[in-house]
Amino acid sequence: MADGVPSVSEAEVTEVAPGVFRVRDTCHVYVIRAEGSDPGHRTGIAIDFGSGRVLDLLDELGLDAITDVLMTHHHRDQAQGLPRAVEAGIAVHVPPVEAELFSDVEAMWAAREVGNNYNLRTDRFSLLESVPITSTVPEYRSANYGGIEVRTLPTPGHTPGSVTYLLQKGRRLAFTGDLLYAPGKVWSLLSTQWSYTENEGPTMAVLACDILAAEEPDVLLPSHGEVMDPGAAALKLTGDRLLEYVNQRRPEPTRIREKLADPYRNLTEHLLVNESSESRSYVLISETGAALVMDYGYDMTTGLPPGHERAARRPWLASLPGLKAHHPVTHVEVALPTHYHDDHVAGLNLLREVEGTQVWSPANVAPILADPARYDLPCLWHDPIPSDRELPIGEAFTWHEYEITVHELPGHTLFAAAFEFAVDGVRVLVTGDQQDGQGVPGKTRETRNYQYHNRFRITDYRDSAALYQRVEPGLMITGHWQERWVTDDYLQMLADEAEELVQIHHDLLPLEDLDTGADGVFARIEPYRSTVSSGGTVAYQVWVRNPLREPATALVTPVLPDGWTAVGPDQVTLEPGGTARVPFTVTAAGPPRRRGRIAVDLTVGDLRLGQHAEALIDVHT
Repeated sequence: MADGVPSVSEAEVTEVAPGVFRVRDTCHVYVIRAEGSDPGHRTGIAIDFGSGRVLDLLDELGLDAITDVLMTHHHRDQAQGLPRAVEAGIAVHVPPVEAELFSDVEAMWAAREVGNNYNLRTDRFSLLESVPITSTVPEYRSANYGGIEVRTLPTPGHTPGSVTYLLQKGRRLAFTGDLLYAPGKVWSLLSTQWSYTENEGPTMAVLACDILAAEEPDVLLPSHGEVMDPGAAALKLTGDRLLEYVNQRRPEPTRIREKLADPYRNLTEHLLVNESSESRSYVLISETGAALVMDYGYDMTTGLPPGHERAARRPWLASLPGLKAHHPVTHVEVALPTHYHDDHVAGLNLLREVEGTQVWSPANVAPILADPARYDLPCLWHDPIPSDRELPIGEAFTWHEYEITVHELPGHTLFAAAFEFAVDGVRVLVTGDQQDGQGVPGKTRETRNYQYHNRFRITDYRDSAALYQRVEPGLMITGHWQERWVTDDYLQMLADEAEELVQIHHDLLPLEDLDTGADGVFARIEPYRSTVSSGGTVAYQVWVRNPLREPATALVTPVLPDGWTAVGPDQVTLEPGGTARVPFTVTAAGPPRRRGRIAVDLTVGDLRLGQHAEALIDVHT
C-alpha cells in the first residue's frame, strides 16, 4: 500500500476499449473516461458499482472523480457500495422497474414473504438499506451522463427490470449486466427463476438476447465473465441455449421468437390483435400509416412472476418493431384504454415517452389513471397516467377516417368503457374484460368477469347486454380471450344470463330490508393513500350512501391515531338510497410512520356500521 491506496494488480484494472476500463470487484465495474474533460479535473462514469472499490483506484484510472453511476440491476453484488457513491456526491441512476429496490428497499424487506413462500424472485438479493437515487434511466432512449451519451435498452431475464447500456466508442459497446456470462452461458439460472414452476425469466432472456442483437453491438461487456467480441454470435448462442432449456420444461416448444418477429394477427385488413401481450392489445390502422392502439399493458410477456410491486412488472415496447415491419404502420399516434387495470395500461407512459403517443381516455377512466392513490381499487398501476384528451361517455369522436363511439360499460369494473367503430365493413365492439366471449348458446355458459372490489353493481350485465343488442356488433373483441363473431342467439344468451345474475343476487342478499347494493359498502374515504409531513394536513372526502328505505341522517366520526386532529362536519342528511360527500381535514402529528391508519365510524339512522371505511397515510419528517 502506498499513500494509503491499496496496491493494484494488473488484473484489477484493465482497459477493455479505448477510454473504457474494467475494475474487478464483487462484479465487474466499468468506468468510461469522459473525453475533453478539464485536465485539472478528469472525470468519468461507472456502470454498476460493486463494493465501491473503484473509488480507491481513481489514480490508476487516470481520474479525479466519478460523476455518475448507472446500475444494470438491483442485486447486491452490483450495488452494495452505493452508500460510498452517495457519500462521494456521485449521482445514482437506476432501472425504472427496480427504482424502489434502491430508494425504498425497506418496504420490500417489511412486506416480503419468507415463510410459505412461492415467490422465487431474487429481490432478497437487494440492498440491506435504501440509498437515494438521482434518476431512473430512460429506456429506449439516450441520455447524457457526465458528458457521455448512453442509450438504455430493457433486457429482462436475470431480473425482471434488468437493462443494458449501449455506448458508441469507436465501436458499439453493450454493458449487459448479468444477461449473459460468456457465449452460450449465463451467470445464474437461479436468478431467472421468478416463480415456482414457470419459465418467465429464461424465456424473457431469449427475447432480450434477440432484441439486443438487433441493436448490432460489436462488443459485450458483462458484469461477470470476459469481454465478448464479436457480440452478435455470443447473443445468438445464448438465446438458442436458453430456448432449448425452456423447451425441455414445456410439453410443447415455445414460439416466442416467432411472436417477437411478427406479434400481430389480422382480424380484418386494418384491425390487428397482439396475442403476445398479457392483456390483448388491438391496433386500428389508418390509411395515413398512423395507428391507434386499444389497451397497452404488459407487452410481449412470457408470464407474470409473483408479486404486484413495480419490480415484478415489466412494461416495454418489444412488439413495436414487428408491428411496423409487417404492417403499414409508421407510428402509434393514439392509445385508448378500456379501463384502468394495470395489465391494460402499464405501458402507456412508456409508449407516450418513446413513441409520442397521445393517451385518450374515457371520462370515467381518466380520473383513476391520473390519480391512482386516491382510490381504493384493485389492479391500479403504480404511477399516474395523465390523459391528453378525455372522451365523453355516450359520444362519438373522429380519428382519421374512423368514427369511434365511447359507451359506458360497467360490470368488470365501474370505471370502464366499450369502443364501437366500423372497419373494413365490420361493426366492432371492444369490451375489455367484461366477459370471455366464449359461451356457446345451448351448450356452455359465458364467464362474466365481475369483482365486487371493482364496484360491480347488480344490474351492470343487464345494462351491457342491452348495449350489445342496440349496437348489434358483427365482431366483439375482449381483453384476454379469442375474438367473437356475433350471432343473434349469442346476444340473447348474454341477456338471459344477465337476468339470472340479477336474480341470484336478489336471492342471496337482504335487499328487501336494506339496499346493500352488490358490495355492501356504504362509505369510502378519498384519497385512500396520501403522504404528509408531521404537522401537515390532508383534505379528505367521505363518500356516504344511505341503504335505508327512508330519509336518514348519517353520522360520520373520524377515528385517528393519538395526537392527530380532524376538522369538518360530521353529519349529513340523505334521501333513501341517496349519496353525499362529507369533507374533513386531518392534521398528522408525531414521529414518521408508514401506512398510518385513519377511519370513519358510520351510523346511518339507527343502523350502526362502526369503523366502516379506512384510509392510509405515510408521515415523514
